[in-house]
Amino acid sequence: WTVEHIQLTFKLTFQAVTAAQRRGESVETTKKWAAGQNKQHLVTKNTAKLDRETEELHHERVPLEVGKVIQKGRQDKGMTQKDLATKINEKPQVIADYECGKAIPNNQIMGKIERVIGKAATIPCGN
Repeated sequence: WTVEHIQLTFKLTFQAVTAAQRRGESVETTKKWAAGQNKQHLVTKNTAKLDRETEELHHERVPLEVGKVIQKGRQDKGMTQKDLATKINEKPQVIADYECGKAIPNNQIMGKIERVIGKAATIPCGN
């Protein structure tokens, strides 16, 4: 499908509808909800209710001590974040997040990092 094909199809469909209307035939139309508007970003009634919630809901993050251990182990091996990420088949941002304490602990990723830097016993898991 090309843009021209879609435009032509729409034009023919629109012309057929207007021609039927001119002839007085009944034409069924339906309005699509939120058509042509950006309604998916509307504020709902529940937003205020959520704002009033007092319970803090958040994921545990990797402790900063773990990030320091990862960073030291990586630097001791002479690796960059990108090198370590490549070795464990992850994106460099994943390593950066672990080192600065922003990452949500993932035992699979932690295991891969531990195997590469060789500091399995010294990395406490944030669980």
